[in-house]
Order: sequence, then structure tokens, then C-alpha cells
Amino acid sequence: MVFDDMTFGPYDNSEHKAQRAFELYEDGKISQALVELDAALEANPSSSPLHFNKALALDSISKFEEATAEYETALALNPVDLEILNSLAVDYTRTGRYDQAIATFEHIQQIDPSFEPAYCNRIITYTEMGLHEQAEQMFYLAQQINPDCALCYYNIGNSLFSRGQYKRAIHCWVRTCQLEPSHPQINYRIAQALWAEGELERAREHFLKELRINPGDIDVIIDFGLFLLESGNIESAKEKFNRALELKPDSAVALFYLGEIAFDNADHKHAVEFYKQAIESDGSLTGPRYRLAQLALNQGDKPKAESYLTSEVKLAPEDADILVSMASMFLSACKHTPSSDPDCPQLDFATHCLLRAVDINSSHTAAHYYLGLTAALRGDLDDAAEFFSHALDIDPKYVPALRDSAIVYLRLGKLRPAADKINKALCLSPAEPNLKSLRRNIRCRLAFHWLIDLFSRFKP
Repeated sequence: MVFDDMTFGPYDNSEHKAQRAFELYEDGKISQALVELDAALEANPSSSPLHFNKALALDSISKFEEATAEYETALALNPVDLEILNSLAVDYTRTGRYDQAIATFEHIQQIDPSFEPAYCNRIITYTEMGLHEQAEQMFYLAQQINPDCALCYYNIGNSLFSRGQYKRAIHCWVRTCQLEPSHPQINYRIAQALWAEGELERAREHFLKELRINPGDIDVIIDFGLFLLESGNIESAKEKFNRALELKPDSAVALFYLGEIAFDNADHKHAVEFYKQAIESDGSLTGPRYRLAQLALNQGDKPKAESYLTSEVKLAPEDADILVSMASMFLSACKHTPSSDPDCPQLDFATHCLLRAVDINSSHTAAHYYLGLTAALRGDLDDAAEFFSHALDIDPKYVPALRDSAIVYLRLGKLRPAADKINKALCLSPAEPNLKSLRRNIRCRLAFHWLIDLFSRFKP
């Protein structure tokens, strides 16, 4: 904060309150500091530094919208203060107002082209906008002013990581660590990139290094638990999730993954308990309802499964595989056979999940296949054939799509394409009895049509 060099004018009481606020801020007593700052502002409302310091205090407790308003007030009182402008642009980024953030950074550049933080922080804005080339441009401009800025290396590392350029991200974060060993979570970020690169032993070392520095960091503990879970170290993973719960008893993510461990061990009773606790702790968490739906469906409780799935859909999960799985469960949860009730809501939910899955991953074979299946169940056979064709364009060896497209072509009376699809399916899965039965059916139909055509030639 900038209390040390503030000018308070004739307001002695305001100066005293501001100094008290600084002391409270330094002690981490943010709420009390804000009370003192409000009292100081009541006595001296035209003080730009007071508004700026209040904004900094609000930022420290993640009240970014309120902080933005205070920065704007401070700026109106002191329009060319670069620190205010820079902090305001950062909060515009935090609150998703990217165009305003860029405009503010550019305004700083016009006032003082050598103000390095305006380039450094603009890397974050462009990264969040997905404009990674511009992010790299800002990095190189910042380098010309300060080639040893740890934060610049950290920020461009985030851009590289989001693009899957893990090796380059690691290089930048290692440089950050060299320049500023105490940079928050730097070993954690290196661990994540090494994990993504498959360098598991080195990733584990950096996870442990981060936890030695900050043993109470919940995010790191949970992510390390996921790392251990993926590595097959189940007991150590469980220990990490339980440790997270010791530090934060209502950690929904830790509860969910303890549920996942119980689920994988077929301990469904405890899995249900963990999933329900996770929902109670955070009703917006995706995953627990999906699992509860699976368990309900396995027990034959279709209404309960449908209820959980419907709630999960409203949370808009972003995992294409999960969405496809949910779609298949909606189909399983249909109260009637879809063909007898083509307008059943379960089909609508299934279609919704599948379309979202395709939006997330347009090359998801199973998503296109299930869209074909839902279309076929509605009786829209031409649409079904098209969706199956999309699935086979992605994966020509996807047997379910070959089999069901053969069935659709058979129903459409297109026997030659049906025979072609089923023959390809049998080449890939020759021991499948259903495929052999379907091929016999198609051959009988072809033979029948051949006989009809033959006899029609000899009609007098």
C-alpha cells in the first residue's frame, strides 16, 4: 500500500485513521482496515491515495468489482497516476472487461512508454482473451525495459501452458523461480507442466517442494492428490484429500475425490455419502450428481437417476466424455421405449448433452454416434444416417456406428449400403453374433429383392 508517502491535507483525523488502516492491513485484518479507511474518507473524500488504498484492500479479499469502483474514483481525482491506471486495468481483466483493460494499458503506454508493468500485466489480459501472439509481443516489449522481470516470465508461462507448450512454459517458470524463488506457487506451476509432459518424478519433486514452502495451500494439496491418484498411489492420494479436509472441512473437491476413490473400490455406500456432502458444501460443483445418477441407475432407480442427471445438466459440465456418458444414461433412464414416445424429455436432455459435447470437441466419435442413435430413436432415419456417417468420418473402424448405420439403411430400404456397412463391421469384429444375424437379415432381403426383380422380367 502507499500510506507511507500519502498527503492528507489538514485532516489530522483522516491521517490517523489512514495510518491505523495501514497497520491493520499489514496484520491481515482487512475488514478492520476497511472500516478505518471509510472513516478517513468520510473526513477527506477527495483524497485519491485513500481511494487507491481502499481499492488495494478490497483486491486483497477478492472484491474486485468494488475495488474497480474505488480505482475509478481515485483516477478521477488523479487522472495521470500510472499506478492507479495499472491497478484499474488489472481489475478490468479480473472482472472480464478485457476491452477496457486493453484501452487502459494503451493509455498508460501513451503517457509513459517505459512503464514496464503495463506490458507485463497486459500479457495476462491477452492470455485470457486467447490472443497469445499479442501476449508474446507484450512479453518482448517488457523484456526491452526489464529483461529480468520474474512476473513477466510467470505470465508468459501461463500463456504457453494454456496452449499446451509445456516445455516452453517450464523454461519460463524455472526462470521465474531463479529470479524470485519466493514467487507464489511457482513450484506448483512447474509441477503441473511437468505432469502434463509426463515427467512424473520431477513433477512429484516440485509438488513436494511447493508444499514444504507452503504446507497449508489447499489447491496444491488437492492437485497433488489428483496427481497421486492418476499415478495409482491411492492411499497417498486419500491422505492428501483427508489433509485438505482437515484444513478446510467443507472442501467440496476433496469430498468428491474421496467419493471417487470409494466408487472405484465399489464402496458405494461411502461414495454416496461423500458425493452428497460435496453437493452440500458446493451446489455448483460438477461431478457428484453424475456419479449419483450412475449409482441410482445401477440400482434400477430410474427416476432418481434422471433427477440427478437433470440437475447435472443445469451445471453445464465441460467434459465431453462426461456429457456423452450422461446422454447414454438419459437414454437408459427413459420411462418408455423412445420409439413409442419420440418426444420423451429424456431424449431432449440426451440430445442437449451430445450437442454440447460436439461443441467442446467436434471430433468426438461417440458424441456423433449417439446423436445418430437419438435421431434414429425419434424416427428421423435420414438424420441418423448422417450422424453415423460423421462418426465414421472421424473413426472408420467404429463398429457401433457401422452396425447401426447398417440398421438405418436397412430400414430406409437402402440394402447395398447396409450390406457394405455390416461387412466392414464383421471384418473388424468377426465373432459378434448380432452382426452375423444382421448380415443374414440383409442377405435375405437382398435375395428377396433379387427374386422380385427376376420374376418381374418374365411377366407377360
